[in-house]
Amino acid sequence: MTATVDRWPAVLVTSRHRAEQNPAYSVFLFLMLSAGTAMKVHVVGIYMALGAHSDDTKIVRKKNVLLPRLMFCAVVVLAISLAVFAAVQLAARRLSTANTVTALYDRWQRYDYRAVYDIAGTIIDKKPLQNTARTFRGYSSFYLAVSEPDITLSQMLLDEAVNNLRIAMQNCKKSMLPQIYYMLGKTYFYKDSISSYRYYADLAVKYLSLAEELGYRSNDIAEYIGLSHAALGHIQQSIAAFTEALLVRESDTLLLAIAEQYCKNGQGAVAKQYLVRANELSSNDDVISRCHLLLGQIYTDDGEYALARKEFDSILEKNENSADAHYGLGVLYEKQGLLVNARSEWRKALKLQVNHPGALQKMADAR
Repeated sequence: MTATVDRWPAVLVTSRHRAEQNPAYSVFLFLMLSAGTAMKVHVVGIYMALGAHSDDTKIVRKKNVLLPRLMFCAVVVLAISLAVFAAVQLAARRLSTANTVTALYDRWQRYDYRAVYDIAGTIIDKKPLQNTARTFRGYSSFYLAVSEPDITLSQMLLDEAVNNLRIAMQNCKKSMLPQIYYMLGKTYFYKDSISSYRYYADLAVKYLSLAEELGYRSNDIAEYIGLSHAALGHIQQSIAAFTEALLVRESDTLLLAIAEQYCKNGQGAVAKQYLVRANELSSNDDVISRCHLLLGQIYTDDGEYALARKEFDSILEKNENSADAHYGLGVLYEKQGLLVNARSEWRKALKLQVNHPGALQKMADAR
């Protein structure tokens, strides 16, 4: 029989006489497959010359799967190579920006103050006057200090913040100066609040006021200025600043602070209004206790002893170890002429707080 192969490749398979039994047939197939062009082959004549029988011959068309497989493998290898290359480039880019100004901004936006602190320190080691690094070192030192429970470490971080911010403001852009003044003022405020002596409140007022004068706006500036004036004993200035702060944001701590200043200024009636409001607004036990204490003192001074006793008792119901509440009760009893009861309360106060200034003074005067 005659078989014609029109398309490449075609494979001849014999059912009885296989290629391995006839080497010449194997050579024929090899040459045929290697030709690479379409041709017509008269199979019977050639095959009979090789000693095969035409009735045992079948022609099977088989697809060439080698080329698609090779192409698939090439695509996979290329994809893997590109992925590895991209990963290497990304890692290199990250490493190259790990200690750069770009990295500072990136970490700052993520509120990662510890990373900002470390990166800025590395940059400063190489370039001590790099302004951006100095600024971010100061900012991050401040926020780390505020969240640091250890007072000693907090003070060290605040000192570092002051040092870096003061260096930064020497050669910073003019547009950055108000913000640096603001952060420096807040840093001095916190240094003052955790120090044994009020050495920094005046600097807090100075730099916060400068920031405000240069156009920097923040909702907490007036409150910080008011608290700093209060620490300096500037009652009128603190009341003015607190009043301004209340126009921006009302809070229990702010209401309590302004009430304390009115009490010191002898304006108990005005203070009561702020204390009642703060007590209603607050869920903080410490703020509530201080409100009751101040109200008790105001009622005692006004001769409203029943109301005063009620305020002190409300404190002791929640905290029987409040030295201030026992001291206030002692003063109340003293006003009523009950000196034995008064000294008893002052002794309780000293037992709870051995250096309570009011109780110490009262016991010294009673001798």
